[in-house]
Amino acid sequence: MTEILVLVEHDRGEISPAATEALTAAKQLGETLSLNPIAVLIGPDTAELGLVCRDYGISSAYCLGSPLLSDYGPEAWAQAVVELARSHPPAVIFAVGTDRGNEVLAQVAARMDLPFIANSINVKRDDYWKITRFQWGGSLLEDITVDTDTLIFSYGHHLIEPVTAPLEKATEVTHVDIELDASLTRTMIQDRVTLSEGVTLSTASVVVSGGRGVGSADGFAPLEELADLLGGRVGCSRAVTNNGWRSHADQVGQTGTRIAPEIYIACGISGAIQHWVGAMASKNILAINTDPEANIVTKAGYAVIADLHEVIPAVVEEIRRRRS
Repeated sequence: MTEILVLVEHDRGEISPAATEALTAAKQLGETLSLNPIAVLIGPDTAELGLVCRDYGISSAYCLGSPLLSDYGPEAWAQAVVELARSHPPAVIFAVGTDRGNEVLAQVAARMDLPFIANSINVKRDDYWKITRFQWGGSLLEDITVDTDTLIFSYGHHLIEPVTAPLEKATEVTHVDIELDASLTRTMIQDRVTLSEGVTLSTASVVVSGGRGVGSADGFAPLEELADLLGGRVGCSRAVTNNGWRSHADQVGQTGTRIAPEIYIACGISGAIQHWVGAMASKNILAINTDPEANIVTKAGYAVIADLHEVIPAVVEEIRRRRS
């Protein structure tokens, strides 16, 4: 067993941002463990993904095909990986721990009767596999020792900064036909509805979020204005969605959306651990809060201790003045 199989996440051929994290991690892990990283591409729309693998230094890829792999389905994708692992036994199978990555690998592990370690941050091997992973949104680190021939794990999402390492030669893509039972398509995507266009909360470089301190649904108007000026999106805390002020689609947190913007502007948010899990990957955090001891203030790189209803309009006015 000398191979690392890394799942390349995509949606009908459109690569996921998490996939470049996975490819970067695969190259680094391969060098650390002296194993050969191989990308796993699933479905018929993956022809161009070989170019992405080449850009991130992965020289080999398996493209798994079947008439039943017409779209994403956790059971079908997982069984395809299992069939590949049976014919080409790897030392490691991993992905980045997005909802989809964890969903597929949990299925893979169950079908192979192997343990699955999610949200890992470090992997080593001597006599046994030794993994460190985070719990409780990063407030607790857990060290695990695993005795298994094939390690199945996911890296924490937004943990690894994608780094290109272009190869001189094209990635060698080996096409593998997979036989799947039709029952596996019971959990496959059948249709899509576009809820929004353009920048999403999870991909925005600027996120302006409001918490209970905003006071009402109407109180989000200045935040919307600021986000629009900065080309960003508006988010919120769980308390806001519980009060019915914003849709759950806008919620940042463990049970909402995990974000990684260049700057996160948290307005009137206390910063409970569930919210911090969703915001912790932000490159910079600016907290606007009247409480200097609020969790989000203590974790933020920058803080304004003042009333957000005074600060946000003043910032909006100053941006407009400078642009005029």
